[in-house]
Order: sequence, then C-alpha cells, then structure tokens
Amino acid sequence: MKRPEDLARRFLALADRDIRAFRKLSDDPEIDDEVVGFHAQQAVEKCLKAVLIKHCIEQRKTHDLQRLIDLLTENNLPSPPLRDGIDTLGPFAVELRYDFISTEPLDREQASTVVAAVRSWAEQQVS
Repeated sequence: MKRPEDLARRFLALADRDIRAFRKLSDDPEIDDEVVGFHAQQAVEKCLKAVLIKHCIEQRKTHDLQRLIDLLTENNLPSPPLRDGIDTLGPFAVELRYDFISTEPLDREQASTVVAAVRSWAEQQVS
C-alpha cells in the first residue's frame, strides 16, 4: 500500500497535467470556456485531494470543491487561498462536460491566479 505522502505527490503530479492543459488552452480564444474551466477545476480538485490524502482524511468520490474544502475545515487543516475564485470553478466540474448547462463566462486570468495559488498552497501542505 502506498504511503499517504506518495499518493499525495501523485495527485499533485496529476494536477500538474491539468495545469499544463489549462495554460495551453486558456491562451486560445477559440477554446470554449467550459473546456478551459474544466482543466482549472480539475487541477484545483486534485490539489485539494492531495492535501486531504496527505493527512489521511477519507473522502468519497466527489468533484465538489466546496465539499473538499469543508473536509479540510472539519479536520482543522488550513484552507486554500482565494476561496471566492475557487467557488467560480465549481460549475466546470465533470458533470458540466456531459450536459448543456450554461455557466458564467470564465475569467481566465482570475482562474490562472487561483490555480497557481492553490497549487503553491498544496505543495506547502504536502511537503
């Protein structure tokens, strides 16, 4: 069985894949916000899960960023930065990709700031 630290690092590596996709796609105005937002949401989700895994906090399978943040709070762990920005990424979760739900336009610059801040925070929590 993998140590929590190793699994948390794996989740950060997976987040980095989504971050690379997000960065590449966010520069292209022809790419729909839903696609760009999906990778931002996934990166943040994996960062939050990495921190929970590092601290051996069980979680059910979810893409709900607020639920993951609640788990951090319930277990007296530090909250991630830029909570308002994280909230704007929630609608871009997996479910959105399979439905025609309309979302607010994605502020790609804000999303980039949020993704970078949460990734940095997660690195500090996992190290």
